[in-house]
Amino acid sequence: MFAFRETFALDPDPASGSRVEVAFTDASLDLREGDRLDGVLAALTDATGVDFARLHQIHGADVVEVDGPGHGIPTADAQVTAARGLGLMVRVADCVPVVLADAAAGVVGVAHAGRRGAELDVVTRTVERMRALGAVDMTAWVGPHICGRCYEVPATMREEVAAVVPTTYADTGWGTPALDLGAGVFTQLAAAGVATTTVPGCTLEDERFHSHRRDGAAAGRFAGLVWLS
Repeated sequence: MFAFRETFALDPDPASGSRVEVAFTDASLDLREGDRLDGVLAALTDATGVDFARLHQIHGADVVEVDGPGHGIPTADAQVTAARGLGLMVRVADCVPVVLADAAAGVVGVAHAGRRGAELDVVTRTVERMRALGAVDMTAWVGPHICGRCYEVPATMREEVAAVVPTTYADTGWGTPALDLGAGVFTQLAAAGVATTTVPGCTLEDERFHSHRRDGAAAGRFAGLVWLS
């Protein structure tokens, strides 16, 4: 169910039980939209003890603040919260899933950074919204995504994106134009003053994760998750 999971104390007193948890699911779960999604979400709730707020992701840069899972599914590509007992979810199948947390402040966020999201700098917008909620010392976990050696794109697209985010400029392993979205996201987080942890894995190469480039329309979705107890 989880390819990666870590827990961090929210309170210096370990007896408080307060914590922030970060996780990335694997291909054993398919979180794409459809009739089976409710059952998969129920399994996640059983495993974590929290309900997850979802997004209708459109490859944009809008960030929403949420305080519970029962307010519909907003159209945005990032969300933030300071609510305890609520999980945030970002779903991907090659794009870069970013999970952020300030454990001391009790503020968390997630962002979906695809090609367009990297151009629009959705991760910096997410950081800004978290700071508005009181976050100061943030850590970001950059989850598995398609790597620059595999993400082949037309030369014109590479030039357009790299003109905005230069560190995305890349070549595939076979010498054709490519984009390294992960490198672009790392640069943006560093510029925003956010420490970064890498959760390794190229989604195209690593079958533990869903990949649209590998599986086409049949591709599922995995997720980056964060929640406050």
